[in-house]
Amino acid sequence: MTKKRIVIIAIFLLLLALIAYIIYGRILWSPNVKINSGESKEIFISTGSSFDDVMRTLKDSSLLISESSFRTLAGFMNYNKEEVPAGRYVLTHDLSNHNLITKLRSGDQDAQNVVINNIRTIYNLAGKASRYFESDSIDFLNYLTDSAVCQQYGFVPENFLTMFIPNTYKMFWTATPEKFVVRMKKEYDNFWTPEKVAKIEAKNITKTEAYVIASIVEKESNYDPERPTIAGVYLNRLKAGEKLQADPTVVFATGDFNLQRVLYSHLETDSPYNTYKYAGLPPGPICMPSISSLNAVIDSENHDYMFFCAKADNSGIHVFAKDYAEHQRNAAAFAHWLNSLNIK
Repeated sequence: MTKKRIVIIAIFLLLLALIAYIIYGRILWSPNVKINSGESKEIFISTGSSFDDVMRTLKDSSLLISESSFRTLAGFMNYNKEEVPAGRYVLTHDLSNHNLITKLRSGDQDAQNVVINNIRTIYNLAGKASRYFESDSIDFLNYLTDSAVCQQYGFVPENFLTMFIPNTYKMFWTATPEKFVVRMKKEYDNFWTPEKVAKIEAKNITKTEAYVIASIVEKESNYDPERPTIAGVYLNRLKAGEKLQADPTVVFATGDFNLQRVLYSHLETDSPYNTYKYAGLPPGPICMPSISSLNAVIDSENHDYMFFCAKADNSGIHVFAKDYAEHQRNAAAFAHWLNSLNIK
């Protein structure tokens, strides 16, 4: 072979290598997702999914510029498996095949904001939690109402909700009901600092009792400044051995959460949650209280008020009384105002 032919062959091989490098480089590093700059899209890969399921998800969402290049590199990177890591993955416009496959192959899923608030019962919690996770509401409900699970954390089904502190949490979509509860117990322990525990112990109540009282305060008033005053009334009544006679507990007992006005007939509802009928606290909370209401109990006001009633206007604010005669006058004024509005 002549020297000239060797040079030609060498140049030809170099050209082939360059072409291969360019093609492979495009497959490897060029952006390959159809997402506008500055935007993102999420995909969900369920537990037990295969590579073909991933391809179907990407195709159905029209996310790939080149499906063939993605599939080719997935083979080279050993991602084309019968089972791939599950998760919620957020994709951005600048993802190359290499970056995307690396993310999916490693199970590097993206956390999401899980908002836990405005909950009435543990059943509502199961339904709301399931919106954020792979597990469905039945899985959550079965776990959250399991008496053995409640006992494991020091609760019973009636008061298990008191372990859940309202907030926004960063969690993974694949978190199971068990992992969700483990996380909530950690947040519960973080919330109840030694300082807060000392404050409620000085009031002769437990963390669970404080939560139950806070749930009633939550439904009594939307006006934050007066919540510590209301909490003080309930603590005074408990200390005096008086029934709480809290209208929100009656509403909870009836199960009609749209009830606008509590009537005498409602007060006869036979339920341990009816604090007109039964002394002491209900067996569990009547809702998940806000942090504001929890703090209102922890830092409740010291006063001599034993009663309160909504003001006879549309302010939503309450008036407080130390004796029953004064309270009757306040209640009569409020009833007259309701009648004038024809609220039954």
